[in-house]
Amino acid sequence: MSSYAIQLAQKLVRCPSVTPAEGGALDLLQDELDKLGFECSRLPFGSGEKRIDNLFARRGTDGPHFAFAGHTDVVPVGDITQWQQDPFGGALVDGRLYGRGAADMKGGVAAFVAAAEMFDAAEQAGSISMIITGDEEGDANFGTVKMVEWLKANDQVPDICVVGEPTNLARLGDVIKNGRRGSLSCHLRVDGVQGHVAYPHLADNPITRLLAMLAPVNGTALDGGNDYFDPSTANVTSIDTGNEVGNVIPATVEARFNIRFNTEHKSEDLIEWLEEHFDRIGGQWTANWRVSALPFVTPAGRLTELMQDAILAVTGQTPTLSTSGGTSDARFITTICPVAEFGLVGQTMHQIDEYVDSADIDQLAKIYHQMLVRFFEGES
Repeated sequence: MSSYAIQLAQKLVRCPSVTPAEGGALDLLQDELDKLGFECSRLPFGSGEKRIDNLFARRGTDGPHFAFAGHTDVVPVGDITQWQQDPFGGALVDGRLYGRGAADMKGGVAAFVAAAEMFDAAEQAGSISMIITGDEEGDANFGTVKMVEWLKANDQVPDICVVGEPTNLARLGDVIKNGRRGSLSCHLRVDGVQGHVAYPHLADNPITRLLAMLAPVNGTALDGGNDYFDPSTANVTSIDTGNEVGNVIPATVEARFNIRFNTEHKSEDLIEWLEEHFDRIGGQWTANWRVSALPFVTPAGRLTELMQDAILAVTGQTPTLSTSGGTSDARFITTICPVAEFGLVGQTMHQIDEYVDSADIDQLAKIYHQMLVRFFEGES
């Protein structure tokens, strides 16, 4: 018979919680956490089609306060005919749990609930909480960012937080994410004058200027990195004129690019630098900027050492610290307490036939339990 952690992960996968749908996942978790002695608060934010449901649960009222954080929303399944297993079936096949969200990150959520179930509440000299959102895979406007505001306003701020994102590359115990890069996106439009390609002097080709404008962000590194981060990178992601013929110079051209930047930069400085560059190229242009994440790092210390010790005790290996990859909701939690991420192996997240090794879910629950043991022993 499967363990509590694996059975809970199966039940969560069976909830069709594609952002922004709750899909029954938070209802399921609230029922489970109620049984474990947690006081649960449902936190809906937004309205209409953008309404997002979230869950905060806490066992204990005093400090010290250890928090787990994660999300139950998942990305769409894509072409369902390509799946060998039902994406919302939660099937166990040959030691693997299949389904959308198995890796990212319902397996991790199940593991930290199971860790709380293993941890004797009578020996809990403080509080354990869970910050669970339904808006990590979406725009993230009404999820963890709003929950953080609520935590501050309601005196629920934890001392440390572990986010259960799938951080490992190949096997459980590889990597702790102790920071993330920032993300700056731009939609750049350059205007010119349409004309016949054989008479360029009667036209103004905006593509010529656009290519010069994109030079600093066209597959380049912006710095040499630092002790915690690799170099910042910039890449063009699209160029479009809407021009379907070969003998017309277009009137406008649009491009999109993204910069993943480390703590050597501020988003406002990058915008100012690039807009000055665009002005030097000249002509008429407009740029729409979006900062979806700021860089942060939790320096090696109390939290990362606690996590490494727990992982070593269960897996026999010491994970490396990394700030690579995309963004996560840790970018919001870092504003209130030290935060780092550790979860399952992420090789198949967002893919067709997403899966995790079911044994890893049990191992992860043991790791999270060890983190709790070490945290409360250290604070007693």
